[in-house]
Amino acid sequence: MLTQIHIFFILLCENYNNIMNNYHSISRQEWEKALSHLINNYHIYAPVPWGETQDYERIDDDSISDIIYNRPKPATPLKTFFLPIRENVVNTEKSDKKRIIMGIPSCDLSGINIFDEMYLDDAFVDPTYKKKREDSILIGTDCHTTQENCHCTTYGIKPYPMKNHDLTLSLSGDTIYLQTHSAKGETLIEEIEKITTLQDPTENEIQEIVDTREKVEEELNTKNRDLPNYRVTGDLINSSEDEIWKKYSETCVSCGACATICPTCTCFLLLEKPGFEKVRHLDACQYPGFEKVAAGEDPLEELYKRFRNRYMCKYVWKPKKFESIACTGCGRCIEACIGNINKNELFLELANK
Repeated sequence: MLTQIHIFFILLCENYNNIMNNYHSISRQEWEKALSHLINNYHIYAPVPWGETQDYERIDDDSISDIIYNRPKPATPLKTFFLPIRENVVNTEKSDKKRIIMGIPSCDLSGINIFDEMYLDDAFVDPTYKKKREDSILIGTDCHTTQENCHCTTYGIKPYPMKNHDLTLSLSGDTIYLQTHSAKGETLIEEIEKITTLQDPTENEIQEIVDTREKVEEELNTKNRDLPNYRVTGDLINSSEDEIWKKYSETCVSCGACATICPTCTCFLLLEKPGFEKVRHLDACQYPGFEKVAAGEDPLEELYKRFRNRYMCKYVWKPKKFESIACTGCGRCIEACIGNINKNELFLELANK
């Protein structure tokens, strides 16, 4: 007769074996060889150097060696692959190839949660979004370092992929480690095995991956220890006075960069054009006239109200409607702001009042 202790150890061993079986290793040289073959069957996008930062680029044989691994966040969020700034949702371009998107940080993968809730809702499925999701193989990446404005762990997100991806990739030395998380990921692994040989990593190698993850997570927790969590931030925003929003919006120029670069902002206009065109165009609540209605009434006419509206949407209204959070702590809005507005400084001031 099995005791609870026996069952615990059986489950523990099964879980360990599943983890080990899901991991594969390959030298970077062989990995790049595999990518060179996969280009024939897929459109492959990966982060490459872009000025002082990195951004996604469609990879060809000449740029495979330029791919950046395990560095936090490309300049462009993942959402742009599924919800472009501008697209005709009636007459979309068709491709005979599916796509592989590599180098996706956990903050961007977590941002997909709320899009899936919105655009794959049974009552209102968006066929354009659904097709893009189905035709994409997502390779998430561990973040081996942090950037100044990264604060994903404050909102319960790990600095390594947890969901919404097919494979996880981690580079250590000259070895690529791949972990499968879906049927699409397993299919891709099978294709790679036809091109080159994959190895089984050792227990020590996997432990090194785990140790790196824990180190980066601890660094983020320490750096952002005073920043309020997602729920508390919503409470602080909801009970705040106008003065602080007027103060922080003084340098806002209503450019909408914060919404455009955000991995979860998704407001759009639907423009009707001749020739049976329906163009979905990204919109932003920071733009003047965003809520203007008939007779010229505009509840967000004043700048500070538009400024506050975005945070009310993310931290107060969205949690009432959806299970998913509407800010993943990537910090892009801080980096993109022309007015040098730091939302984390705003939240810390709210918390310390």
